[in-house]
Amino acid sequence: MHTFDADTERLTAAVIDYVSQRLRLNPVPLDHGVDPATLAASAPSLISEAGHPFEIVLEQFSDVLAPAVISCDSPRFLSFIPAAPTKASLLFDMVVSSSSLSGISWLEAAGAIHAENSVLRFLSDLAGLPSEAGGCFVSGGSAGNLSALVTARDTARRRDGAGRRRSTIVVSDQAHSSISNTANIIDVELLTAPTDHEHRLTDAGIRAALETHHERADDVFAVVGTGGTTNAGIVDDLAGIARVAEERSWWFHADCAYGGAALLAPSVRDRFNGIEHVDSFIVDPHKFLFAPFDCAALLYRDPELARRTHTQDASYLDVIHGPDSVWNPTDYAYHLTRRARGLPLWFSLAVHGWGAYRNAIETVLATTRAAAQRIEAAPHLELIRAPELSVVLFRRPGWTSVQYERWSTSLLDDQIAFVTPSKWQGETVARFAFLHPDTTLELIDEILETMR
Repeated sequence: MHTFDADTERLTAAVIDYVSQRLRLNPVPLDHGVDPATLAASAPSLISEAGHPFEIVLEQFSDVLAPAVISCDSPRFLSFIPAAPTKASLLFDMVVSSSSLSGISWLEAAGAIHAENSVLRFLSDLAGLPSEAGGCFVSGGSAGNLSALVTARDTARRRDGAGRRRSTIVVSDQAHSSISNTANIIDVELLTAPTDHEHRLTDAGIRAALETHHERADDVFAVVGTGGTTNAGIVDDLAGIARVAEERSWWFHADCAYGGAALLAPSVRDRFNGIEHVDSFIVDPHKFLFAPFDCAALLYRDPELARRTHTQDASYLDVIHGPDSVWNPTDYAYHLTRRARGLPLWFSLAVHGWGAYRNAIETVLATTRAAAQRIEAAPHLELIRAPELSVVLFRRPGWTSVQYERWSTSLLDDQIAFVTPSKWQGETVARFAFLHPDTTLELIDEILETMR
């Protein structure tokens, strides 16, 4: 199992051949899900005491299992938040996996952490954070939000002392579901502030919530702004939120998991004004920074505050807690064991240059605006709101939720696109989430035509 013998050499060649074929696909096929009974019949369990020849196992994966997974990196995938990893990042992800690179501590992974930190520095600079800012890569936005808000809670408690336990976070109703989940996990409450006419969280909305719920005002320790809501791509008034947070000495966290990459795009950079004042923020490179799953960057203005919260103490870990200059990613989030998941992004950024990323993001934003214009011009459709980033919400007047669902199913069955309906203010609507630079307006025209 652990030696590179003749069988392993043949297996290596077969896997590399499969990967090479997958990387050559252009465009990537959409594929589709399969019902449980059909999949159970066509892919019986291969887990047994004796095992099977690798050819049989690889064949089941390539011929049955892989086609039963909808390809997030297809330009026809327009639901949820898609993915479009670069070939360079995918290939280097193989290097990370085949090298069994740990990313826990500087002691065992200095080279990997050094490279990851260069990417974190790049992201910090994009946001305008100070030179001492830093953090680590975690598995996704949920893990990043949880780790940041635990730090916020513990920082407030250390500052307030044992006699006080503030336990409220201010959010908007557009905040990601992981914020609510985090509040439940760490046993704190949410205070939902009203949004403005553009559905953004603003300083005025926060002040209104505090006035309405004045008895809870002194219990707040943090506020969460969003840099690109998942459902509609809305960027909150980060500058306004920062003003209130500073006035009240709250922790200001920005959830930019989806939209943070747009900091690279000159056409929308001003929407993020105020992000330079955050105490923490996240951005998911596996979304709009074209990296493989699963990868989220978590950054702190003052990483020492996170280290005080997240450092795990155990006798066998004493050896990794060296001088203050040593950087251990495990000290900045709730995790301990972690792969060096930031390296594929590092490799791709270094190979292509951030200018290529900027251009790819602007291409997607331009496609989004053009798609919105096509919807506005279509007599059978209505644009719900002008897109801020790369999400478009629209409706087919007269359709019920059942009709939207049938339309979505038909698009996937015909392999035209994967477009799932969403809801806006209680109404079922259609939603495009653009992320792949190769998604064409011809495809959009084809999809819109099916709604007549």
